[in-house]
Amino acid sequence: MCGIVGAVAQRNITPILIEGLKRLEYRGYDSCGVALHVDGHLARSRSTSRVADLETQIAETHLQGFTGIAHTRWATHGAPATRNAHPHFSPSEENARIALVHNGIIENHDELRAELTGLGYVFQSQTDTEVIAHLVDHMYSGDLFETVQLAVKRLHGAYAIAVFCREEPHRVVAARQGSPLIVGVGKGENFVASDAMALAGTTDQIIYLEEGDVVDLQLARYWIVDAEGRPAEREVKTVHAHTGAAELGPYRHYMQKEIFEQPRVVGDTLEGVTGIMPELFGDQAYRVFKEIDRVLILACGTSYYAGLTAKYWIESVAKVPVSVEIASEYRYRDSVPHPSTLVVTISQSGETADTLAALKHARSLGMQHTLTICNVATSAMVRECKLAYITRAGVEVGVASTKAFTTQLAALFLLTLTLAQVNGRLDDEQEANYLKEMRHLPVALSAVLALEPQIIAWAEDFARKENALFLGRGIHYPIALEGALKLKEISYIHAEAYPAGELKHGPLALVTEEMPVVTIAPNDALLEKLKSNRQEVRARGGQLYVFADVDSRITSSDGLHVIRLPEHYGLLSPILHVAALQLLAYHTALARGTDVDKPRNLAKSVTVE
Repeated sequence: MCGIVGAVAQRNITPILIEGLKRLEYRGYDSCGVALHVDGHLARSRSTSRVADLETQIAETHLQGFTGIAHTRWATHGAPATRNAHPHFSPSEENARIALVHNGIIENHDELRAELTGLGYVFQSQTDTEVIAHLVDHMYSGDLFETVQLAVKRLHGAYAIAVFCREEPHRVVAARQGSPLIVGVGKGENFVASDAMALAGTTDQIIYLEEGDVVDLQLARYWIVDAEGRPAEREVKTVHAHTGAAELGPYRHYMQKEIFEQPRVVGDTLEGVTGIMPELFGDQAYRVFKEIDRVLILACGTSYYAGLTAKYWIESVAKVPVSVEIASEYRYRDSVPHPSTLVVTISQSGETADTLAALKHARSLGMQHTLTICNVATSAMVRECKLAYITRAGVEVGVASTKAFTTQLAALFLLTLTLAQVNGRLDDEQEANYLKEMRHLPVALSAVLALEPQIIAWAEDFARKENALFLGRGIHYPIALEGALKLKEISYIHAEAYPAGELKHGPLALVTEEMPVVTIAPNDALLEKLKSNRQEVRARGGQLYVFADVDSRITSSDGLHVIRLPEHYGLLSPILHVAALQLLAYHTALARGTDVDKPRNLAKSVTVE
């Protein structure tokens, strides 16, 4: 979601701010802007178009400066409009003293707005962010650092803010609470951003701010205080952001590139796994795994579907009971906690606000055994959990997750085998067989991706539809959910997924010749049941599109379209089938002409509730 970049330097920072925004585009946004300290006054440029258009706009006005902030906004309060775009000024455009950008949501903005309106401030936007700008201006007493520390105590909610002042030309102050923010340390210059990737190529010396931190950035120094106002030492880490991973190369879209990277990144995620051992998840993992007798998985969106798949795996192989909760719902209901629970969070970014809040809630209930499956080693999720397995998907730019999901599945299958081993349910022969299958996954995935021409033919049919059903049984039901999500995210076709046995309990009423039904049909014990679904759909004139395994006995006929995956892969087949469903969604969106990498209304990293 929303991205922040800020800088204090002795050189023109406009190119740094613009490049930082470009690197944050993958998070999703609907407006963007830059504000700079220019010759004793504040100047800004804002746009509801792409960052490239903002760059052109700035070039035409020759906007340059040594101190400034920039932002990409994903609308929460107020429509995507220039007046709602960040940075916000206070007290007014003509007499701007404060410039501010903000990620997150301020829950008490209505009360603060009423108070500030009573003090004479005139609001130009519908945002909660403008409230913070006016609050800082109202409380300003000559020291911006002290003012921000006082102002944030009035805020309820989640925020990362960066602010500078006309009266203090070489200073940016930033603060975080519930939304990620980092400091980039340079030589005679310092930076702030919501993501280390925004500063790739500018500095690799990164400080991850903690909850409640406020930082004062000046040319030759930075100063951090914690939520209590006490001086705080935060470790400076060398972080090599993978700038090359964000290059499009020969592909038309990042999503296509990331789909085809899956054989490599799954191999990378499993690299070095020569045997099943608890230490793969951390030094304390063996002790923790011996103490737990159940698993609670917390996640959102695509990561939630990875968790649902893991439930089938863990209960089948390790015989450990598993609950999977949508993180955004979990902390708002009464649940029954148990101290011997392993709480597993799954997150691509490691900064997902709902999942972090659910994790903290689980801990507050007395469940202290925590593990995260995450793609970012330096993220808040990794820092908050005792144990971790870092997937190696690399930077994922496309908003619709692909390679992050398959690497999550690979990591979760490793967790399954590890829990089985600790519980004495995995002998040496089984371990060797599973490891062999996992090492073969990159080759098997490459063979699935080679089916692209056949899937393109299906996509041309799908592009003319407005609705679709996805069916799966057992471990393939979550994959059906993921397939439907991918299709609706990027093609805007309404799609739903059901356990195949539920078709006759309601969804069958929707089936017509205009409703394609996608069925995942691996050659397992449930194949015969899926055949009955086929008959139910065909009897209503529906068109069936079946992803079958190589040795299944389903053949194409009138109204029945079959693509055979190269091989049957047992428990690991969800990883193969989902790649085929990703390609179907991608090529359907391509045929419909939608914005594949940046679908409307969606953001990559959801850092607000």
